[in-house]
Amino acid sequence: MALTPRIRVPSASRELARSVGRVGQSVAGPLLGPRPLRSAVDGRTVMVTGASSGIGRAAALEIGRAGATVLLVARSTARLEDTAREIEASYGLAEVYCADLSAEASIDELLERVLAEHPTIDVLVNNAGRSIRRSLALSYERFHDFERTMQLNYFGPVKLILGLLGDMRERRSGQIVNVSTLGVQTNAPRFSAYIASKAALDAFTRVAAAECADDGVQFSTIHMPLVRTPMSAPTKLYDRFPALTPEQAAQLICDAIRTRADHVGPHLGAFTELGFAISPAVAKEILGAAYRAFPDSAAARGKVDESESASALQRAVAQLLRGAYW
Repeated sequence: MALTPRIRVPSASRELARSVGRVGQSVAGPLLGPRPLRSAVDGRTVMVTGASSGIGRAAALEIGRAGATVLLVARSTARLEDTAREIEASYGLAEVYCADLSAEASIDELLERVLAEHPTIDVLVNNAGRSIRRSLALSYERFHDFERTMQLNYFGPVKLILGLLGDMRERRSGQIVNVSTLGVQTNAPRFSAYIASKAALDAFTRVAAAECADDGVQFSTIHMPLVRTPMSAPTKLYDRFPALTPEQAAQLICDAIRTRADHVGPHLGAFTELGFAISPAVAKEILGAAYRAFPDSAAARGKVDESESASALQRAVAQLLRGAYW
């Protein structure tokens, strides 16, 4: 897939627009309070994948408003152009790069073009991904689900990291933010393909973080709870579950950049991991009960059922374990 950078206005005009924005923000600063994200990204270059919609778009807008040059990556040029225009309306800077992150050749082309135009990437946000909610009973003939999910959720981010990490280590500066999932900690039934791909990225991140500990490069993992996006929309029972908005989820990404934390996510994840460590047999029984209580959706069966909705029991469990998904 050919990469199509956005045609920008002359750099002098862009810098003038940014300067005007900064003047307004410096005047408003004492009234609005400090903007800690700005101190982390102002004047820096941040690449955000999956920036055409949902969490990635919301994060890109916030990062752009804070003064970064945001490199927007996704498959849809038109949607990326919309995101770029909104960033620029806030005196931010954005560049559009169309790429298919599930295709190795497309990632190679992306890296070549980006590094030619922006030799220094300060932050990489690996947000693009796909989720599949389908039981193993419905997956015996769907090995491609596992291949495709692993390709986009694991191999894509790793290839981007490998393409940028050498320069970050050489400069002794940089951050990799990987958007993972709370499901890695809770082991939610029916998400075997999705959780396995994110768990692989988590494991890679822990190893890479250790190897880069002395090189000034920070790795941050976000165990994202349920977010109301087009990716979760096919599972109709989620319509009645408590969930983050894309904007709220984007704040977790911004928090990871601002604080350079190793981990960002709900406390529920740590509690469930502790439960597995203390009594794996009990944890298995609880997850087995959840598997029975939350059946496959019509979408997972390849059907459409507009009447599908969450039961009172399902809603009660969702309220009790806010942010978890089943």
